[in-house]
Amino acid sequence: MTPLDKPLKRELTIGEVAYTLVLDPDGLKLTEKGRRRGVELRWKDLVSGDAALATALQASLRAN
Repeated sequence: MTPLDKPLKRELTIGEVAYTLVLDPDGLKLTEKGRRRGVELRWKDLVSGDAALATALQASLRAN
């Protein structure tokens, strides 16, 4: 298996919107193409079951 030791970027389209997905050793980040802010998810949150809580917290912080 190849270790994930540096960021891996991929482009994907959801609906008609292009996004950039970055996978790195800390987690993943999904950002609308051309934007800086997006949704981040840490691997430790995903495996501990706190992923939904972390995503909800980020959404509430962006709303303020």
